Amino acid sequence: MLHAEARRGRAAKPRLWMGLARSESEVREAQKLRWKIFAEELGARLRSPEPGVDRDMVDPYCEHLVVRDENSGEVVGTYRLLTGAQARRLGGFYSDDEFDLTRLRHLQDRTVEVGRSCVHPGYRNGATIALLWSGIAQFMQRHRCEYLIGCASLGMADGGHTAASLYNRLRETSLSPIEYRVFPRCALPLDRLDATLPAELPPLVKGYVRCGAYVCGEPAWDPDFDTADLLMLLPLSRLDGRYARHFMTHVRFE
Repeated sequence: MLHAEARRGRAAKPRLWMGLARSESEVREAQKLRWKIFAEELGARLRSPEPGVDRDMVDPYCEHLVVRDENSGEVVGTYRLLTGAQARRLGGFYSDDEFDLTRLRHLQDRTVEVGRSCVHPGYRNGATIALLWSGIAQFMQRHRCEYLIGCASLGMADGGHTAASLYNRLRETSLSPIEYRVFPRCALPLDRLDATLPAELPPLVKGYVRCGAYVCGEPAWDPDFDTADLLMLLPLSRLDGRYARHFMTHVRFE
């Protein structure tokens, strides 16, 4: 369990709690937040059996990290975490649906996959993100994991030209060694897109890269979310020292 106080605006000082969901009702709160962000805000086509709740077959195998504003009682941020052992029970990582992960298979037992990350619009600040990343880091320590993988999404509002341009930029600076390369099952048609546009990296991708993560190959197209997804791999051995000190010592699970 983690606690921190964070400013939101000048007047409010929400008291933020962060930890793993401890009950089905807390998981459901996280799933409702995911629906609000992904379906209502971003327009994703979610294949959930229950409207208003983003629930899928992967959820029961995951731990769910949540940030709650204790003043309002509202869940305002979440990540779901899938260990290699649980992925084995599931039949693979969630990102197996988008990428051929054969070259990462030998890392599975030492890997945590993160996904379904979202934060309430009113809490998209450094304090909320720091709590989530601290929780992920400490979860990895607890499970003795050395690698983090996850998909980072690029918008496709212009048909993919900006996504292609961002990948073109990232492959010059952050492309993984060939032994960590993955292959999209539904590849973005990079050869038919303008990859020369100036574009700003989304905050999540920028955060991964600053921490030392690799981009493991070309993006996959996710038709449900209409995004171009990059498979990111962060070996903890590459985690920048400043971030390691911050996330590993920021706060502690009780």
